[in-house]
Amino acid sequence: MEDDGTKGRTVTAAELFDGLGIEYERAFVRLPAQLAAVEWLTARLGAGARVLDVGSGTGRPVADLLARAGCEVTGIDVSGAMVALASEQVPDARFEQCDVRAFDPPDGSFDAVCAFFPLMMMTRAEAAATLERMAGWLAPGGYLVTATVPADIEDVEIVWMDRTVRVSSFSVDEYVRLQREDCGLDVLHHALSAFVPDDDRAAPEEHLFTYARRPSPAEDGAPTG
Repeated sequence: MEDDGTKGRTVTAAELFDGLGIEYERAFVRLPAQLAAVEWLTARLGAGARVLDVGSGTGRPVADLLARAGCEVTGIDVSGAMVALASEQVPDARFEQCDVRAFDPPDGSFDAVCAFFPLMMMTRAEAAATLERMAGWLAPGGYLVTATVPADIEDVEIVWMDRTVRVSSFSVDEYVRLQREDCGLDVLHHALSAFVPDDDRAAPEEHLFTYARRPSPAEDGAPTG
């Protein structure tokens, strides 16, 4: 890769994706399980549904597909370069440079939250806390659709797309348990899939996609008033 000042050292998430820019879209835009997840979600959302795309990247394909389906889309990303690309490529959505750990909307602000791979460059404690916070941003009956690379690891150094990064993740069972027990969500679907990126610098990956829903108070057995 062209030396952007990050070669030979561990980079932050912002540095990683600022450096990758449109290269990330080219490598991962044709991810069948992700496209299926967005299709599943949009089939359940009405026009004007408020959707948050966490780690929105270049805006493609997720925010773009959501906006085309008539959703009111907000994307957040820690990378300023990604936010600039997304704002240009998906003008019908709104994008903000923000670390999800600092994002603080009112509870119940969104009808759905998409979170495709934004948690892996956090500690496991941070990732678990972020999942809980995202669940709280859902309106009752709202959906959380996520993806991760499942592994029982904490703060492991890897080389990914020619950059050195530190990553953490959860096993399949623990990731699903977090959503069910800690977040209080109904996990409607979870499945593993294999993916080969369109870039030789990224190795084949195993992905875990989950579709979950925040129960309504009546479904929880709470008084409806």
